[in-house]
Formats: sequence, structure tokens, C-alpha cells
Amino acid sequence: MSSNPSHLSWAETFRSYLDRRLLWVLMLGCSSGFPWVLIGSNMSGWLTDAGLSRTAIGYFGSVFAVYSINFLWAPLVDRVKLPFLHSLLGQRRSWIFFCQAIILACTLVIAGIDPRHDLMFASMVALGIATASATQDIAIDAFRIDTFPRSQSEKLPQASAMAVIGWWTGYSLPGYLAFINADQIGWNGVYYGMAFVVGLLMVFTLLVGEPVTLRDQLQSEAEKRHTNVVGNRVISWLTVTLFEPFIDFFRRNGTRVALTLLLFVFLFKIGEAFLGRMSITFYKEIGFTNEQIGNYSKLMGWGVTMLFTFIGSMVNVRFGIVKGLMIGGTAMAASNLMFSWIANVGPNEHLFVATIFVDNFTTAFSTVAFVSFLTVLTGQAFSATQYALLASLGNFSRTVLASFSGELADLLNNWSLFFVITALMVVPSLLMLYSLRHYFNRLLDKAHRENQSP
Repeated sequence: MSSNPSHLSWAETFRSYLDRRLLWVLMLGCSSGFPWVLIGSNMSGWLTDAGLSRTAIGYFGSVFAVYSINFLWAPLVDRVKLPFLHSLLGQRRSWIFFCQAIILACTLVIAGIDPRHDLMFASMVALGIATASATQDIAIDAFRIDTFPRSQSEKLPQASAMAVIGWWTGYSLPGYLAFINADQIGWNGVYYGMAFVVGLLMVFTLLVGEPVTLRDQLQSEAEKRHTNVVGNRVISWLTVTLFEPFIDFFRRNGTRVALTLLLFVFLFKIGEAFLGRMSITFYKEIGFTNEQIGNYSKLMGWGVTMLFTFIGSMVNVRFGIVKGLMIGGTAMAASNLMFSWIANVGPNEHLFVATIFVDNFTTAFSTVAFVSFLTVLTGQAFSATQYALLASLGNFSRTVLASFSGELADLLNNWSLFFVITALMVVPSLLMLYSLRHYFNRLLDKAHRENQSP
């Protein structure tokens, strides 16, 4: 069940984190997580305070659906050079900065409206944030993969950990500040503060270094192959941009295994997604205050996630990604049952703290392994498109399907049973993971050998 263990000692493993490139991944991870605050937990809190139904809140979250289809325009992020910005910042950072500018504009717009009376308009602005954010994610993930390619297999869990820590930092810290101040300055004031955070993230983007890769050379070689077939350079550019990333993925893995891998990616996070979409509404209905949600779910949750993401990455470096996926997935499913316990007990603060602690621990551990594995599946020539394809499938369960979480909660009218069902949703992916363990290990062994070759 294990892949090649690292030859590094624990001390050497720890010192290997002192890599400036990991700081870049951390900073961009913050930019990736932050938009989920704007249209996720903050908006759920705002709509709940405004008196909207759980079903309405669940359906509002359907704006996240763009995350599950961003692979459709991911080839543009791989291939299109933005005027002026590309020469100034490079391929990856130019797209990141462009998307952040759109998010800033939309945040300022949404700060000036009342979703109770302009719910449709608020949804459209939120869709703009989601689309820009989903596009930004394509470029950020590609930046990480370009910086730490699969040939540096021992670095993958570390880079994944920094991305996850950054994501949760960008998600939890602003979310904490939002919830502890919402009652004093109102949600409109909160969103004006969030616009300032977007400005800081844009400054971060200017500070990181653009990765150096063989992407242009590999894409040029692919264009020559396609030109030999179609006989036209314009058509070959289009076919390479739109089709080659997907052809390459299925060619490297084989059709049967590729489809199985895609199904596993789709199922792995579905239970967590249903729980996450309804968690804020659940906390409020059970009786927790905005301040308690901010202190425990956001601030403490962020600290626990950072700690155990770091520890989880060290474990994955030492013992392998596959074990991390299996252990983390099992623990992630079991931790959902603690929410069922809260539903039966009521707003017990000590149980709330314990639940947040366990939930963030299991989520962090499994996410590091999951992101590392997705990275192993991508190639350098079309890293943005291939990773977006895989991440989109994972996001589909977190976005489109999770939009029905509110309807399921209303139908059951039983929070305890709801969380038991979210735990069971994880089981199919764990069975699939076990059946694919040998193929997973071969992929990881191949990446390890690439790292050892001169």
C-alpha cells in the first residue's frame, strides 16, 4: 500500500521546507482561498441573518458551479498571452493578476447592495467573482506545478501543503474577521474591508517569481505534430490548445484507468462538500453566535488546519501519498459524525471546539495527499489544463451537487441524520482508492525514478 518512502531523515525533511518557492506557493494559495469567503461562508452568514431559507441559501451556492467547468477554458490560460501583463509578469502571474482585478471590482459592487432586495443581482455579481476565481485557480495551480514538477516527487507533498495552508489562511482569517465584526459594522461594511484584502493579495502576486519551465518548447513540439496532420498552423494551434491536453492525459494513463481515476477524483470530496455548504447554517440554527463561529470555526479552524497540514505533508513525504489518501479519507468520513453529535446535544461550546479540531485535522491530512496525487497525474506541457480537468471534477461535488445540500437538509429535517449521510458519501471513493492502489503506486514510483535520473 505504500509508495517509495523518502530517504530523508525527519530533520532533513523539516529543513527541506526552507525553500523560497514554497513561500510563493503559500502566498498564492491565500489568493485562491479568499474568494470562497466572499461568496461562501460570508454570504451564507449574510443571507441567514437576512432571513432567507436554507433551500435559497443552498441554491445561491450554485454560483460555485463554474469551478467544476473551468477546465473548459483552462487551455486559454495555458496558451493565451495577455497583452502588456504577459511581458510584465509572465504567463502564470499575468493571468492571476488579471483575475484578481476582476474580483476586486466585483467585491466593491457587492459591498454596496442588499441581497435581501437584490438577490438576483447579488447572485450575478457573485457569479462574476466565482468565474474570475475559478480562472485564477487554474493559473495558481499551474504556477505550483510548474514550480514543483512531478520529477521532484519528494517536493510534491510540501508544495501541496503550502497551497492548502495558503488556501485556508485566505479563507479562514478573513472569514474570522468578517464574523466577529459583522454585528458591529454590518455585512456591507465587512465587504468593503474584504476589498482591501483583495488589494493586498494583488501586491503579493507582484512579489513572487515566475517559474521557468519547458512549457513553450513542449507546446511547440506538439504544434509541429499537429501541423503535420492538419497542414495548417492556425488549425494546429487550435487543436493543440483545445484537444492535446486531454489526448495526452488519456494516452498516458489508458482510457479505462483514466476514466476510473476521474471517477475517484469526483467522489472523494462529496461528503465534505455537503457538510461544508450547510455548516454555517447549522451552527446558527443550533444556537451558536457569530462571534463563536468566528472564533472557533474560522480562527481556531485555521490554526488547526495549518498545523496538521504541515504535519500531514511530512507524513506523506516520509510514508507515501497513497497511505495518506486512505487514512485521511477514512478519518474525514468519521469526523462528520461529530456534527451529528452536536445536533443531538445542542450548542455545547466544548463539543463545538472538539468537533472543529477533529474536522480540520482530518480535512487537512487528506487534502495534502489528494492535491499531491492530482499533481502526479499532470504533465508539464499542459499543466494548467490537465490539473483543471481533475480539480473541476473534485469541485463538481463541492459545488453543483452540494447545491442540493439545503434541499436534503429540509427534506430530512433532521441534522443528525444529515451528517450521518455525509459520512457515508465518502465510502465509495475509499473502495475505489483501494482497488486502484497498485496503479497509484506505479505512478508514484515512476515519478520517484524520474527524480533520481540524471
